[in-house]
Amino acid sequence: MLLMRYIVQRERSRAAQKIIEEYLMPFVEKERYQMSIRCRLHSDNDLYRDQEQHKIRVVVNEWKCGYCRKRFYQEKYLDQHFDNRHYDLLNVSHSRCLADVCGALHCDLVMDSTPRKTKCNPAAASRNQHLCESLADSCFPVNEGPSASRLHEFFLWQFCDAHTFKGGQKPFSRGHRVKFTTTFTLFYDQLYFPSMQTSTKPYGSTFCN
Repeated sequence: MLLMRYIVQRERSRAAQKIIEEYLMPFVEKERYQMSIRCRLHSDNDLYRDQEQHKIRVVVNEWKCGYCRKRFYQEKYLDQHFDNRHYDLLNVSHSRCLADVCGALHCDLVMDSTPRKTKCNPAAASRNQHLCESLADSCFPVNEGPSASRLHEFFLWQFCDAHTFKGGQKPFSRGHRVKFTTTFTLFYDQLYFPSMQTSTKPYGSTFCN
């Protein structure tokens, strides 16, 4: 039971890291903004970061442990190996599990290979929205200058607004690194640099109503 909890925790942490890298960091990098280590989304605060970096994908169905070189034919077995044999290598001194912020970052949408409409839960949505807004406040304090202020507003739009029931946009409606490599920069410029506007329109729709 304990092992299963660690496996689920690792999977959700991996989903959170994927969301941060694809849906947040392109905009942070565009602003050339340095997130403080106090921000829970900072890469150094990922409990599983070092282990994830020691995963070696040899071929499609073969993975190798970067610590002891043992091989596995599925990633989940490598995860179990880390939990069983290399748990002592987790950075538990100050790191926190990114799975704890999954509710705010909409991890379920990334982990679920079959998107489905789920019934809205006002209490859960309220908790996730509060967590999301606290992340915006701690990672992008508005009193730290124009870049932080813009990113704070962007974070609320990109992640937090979808937790409301007021007909807002879907999560990640401002684009991401892979699919919208060009579009996200144009849209971001539209939001904060009106003189640079093009004909590109925002792409958002109702998430939960």
